[in-house]
Amino acid sequence: MTASGVGERSRARRAVLASGAIALLALLTACAPAAAGSPFAGRTLYRSPDSSAAIAARTGATAAEREAAARLAARPTATWLVPERLPAGEVGPAVDALLDDAAGAAALPVLVVYGIPDRDCGGHSAGGLARTPYLAWIDEIAAAIGEQSAVVVLEPDALALAEACPDAATRPALVREAAARLPATTAVYLDGGHSAWLPAERMAELLRAAGVDRVRGFATNVSNTRTTSEERDYAHRVAAALGGGHAVIDVSRNGSGPPADASWCNVPGRTVGEDPGPLDDEVVDAVLWLKPPGESDGTCNGGPTAGQWWPEAAIALTGGG
Repeated sequence: MTASGVGERSRARRAVLASGAIALLALLTACAPAAAGSPFAGRTLYRSPDSSAAIAARTGATAAEREAAARLAARPTATWLVPERLPAGEVGPAVDALLDDAAGAAALPVLVVYGIPDRDCGGHSAGGLARTPYLAWIDEIAAAIGEQSAVVVLEPDALALAEACPDAATRPALVREAAARLPATTAVYLDGGHSAWLPAERMAELLRAAGVDRVRGFATNVSNTRTTSEERDYAHRVAAALGGGHAVIDVSRNGSGPPADASWCNVPGRTVGEDPGPLDDEVVDAVLWLKPPGESDGTCNGGPTAGQWWPEAAIALTGGG
């Protein structure tokens, strides 16, 4: 979808779809966000008709490319908000349009917000915004969400990578401030690394400093390939170190587990994991496809620029190569 045609008409339609139950949910969440019920209970996850996979399914150069993309597009996958693609002035209308489409489908959208200063600390996804424009960008996203329900995974790698970044001391506080600007109806999960990165106790310290007690919980395995069982155990250990908590796990490409060398960037021989959906687990709310499978991690292992659609990877992830 595009941002055109949104605005007052779009907002009016969403206002009609929003019910008193949503308003009540907002009140309850504002009072006790971490104690509220799972945001995924009884909900259908949103599938964007304009995801990279959906577009490739319509426009792929070969039948194999279109088939692989169609298989990926059939699963609900998170939408990433990145300032280089959706800068200030564009991100709000784009989120508004997405939420309007999700509301029309009675589906729950999952957004990944990825624009923190010194993003990826000079790695393959380097970029992001300076502090003041970053917070203004977050405010624009928050205003577009308004009173609609949504799930937001906030700043992959920002906390686990912090100690390798120049702003290690201030980064958790910035994540905390960004989270605080998002609406009460938003189920926010701070990124919590993965099971082979930091010890659970250290990750819990970083999450606590970033205000995890004021949001729904944390996310693990974003853009990584650790197995679901490893991540489920890790999520329980982090939650225990926090004195309680909730999590989501990225299973978008963990079907074959991690490689022997523990690399993560465009790792060959990986496959997609299980279908996204809620779990019956006291800690893990859901397994999700957060990193869109088929999009490159960066210029490693022959891949294009980070975030760009890579047909060969889509074919391999679906078992076709």
